[in-house]
Amino acid sequence: MATVSTYLNFTNKTEEAFNFYKKVFGTDFSGEGIMRFKDIPPVEGMPPLPEKDLNLVMHVSLPILGGHLLMGTDAPDSMGFKVVQGNNVYINLQPDTRKETIRLFSALAEGGIVEQELQEMFWDDFYGSCQDKFGVHWMFACAEPTS
Repeated sequence: MATVSTYLNFTNKTEEAFNFYKKVFGTDFSGEGIMRFKDIPPVEGMPPLPEKDLNLVMHVSLPILGGHLLMGTDAPDSMGFKVVQGNNVYINLQPDTRKETIRLFSALAEGGIVEQELQEMFWDDFYGSCQDKFGVHWMFACAEPTS
């Protein structure tokens, strides 16, 4: 089933923030809990992360109200990401099909900025991100398997 969630980027404060939200909403982290950058499998051509960034949060998901998921990550400078007001919140779309993912991505990226082209990721999603022509940040994650 297609879903929408809110994705928050922090500078080394994701774990602290999400433990706070967990307490406020009285819920538990979804899936595998807190995933860390040290858990990323090596990828050819990807430089190693500095030791200080390995324990940072790569991904966390927390159900809040009405089935809405609050998701987050630390955005380390070592990966070229500088968190500033405006790029710290993404609307995360999880369409049911790759076809719908491509359609939505193409429409929202038109006249905007493609941050990451849609591609197969190590966590088995078809993933990409863009900023639309109004400056709104969008993430896409489709779990439909390749044909």
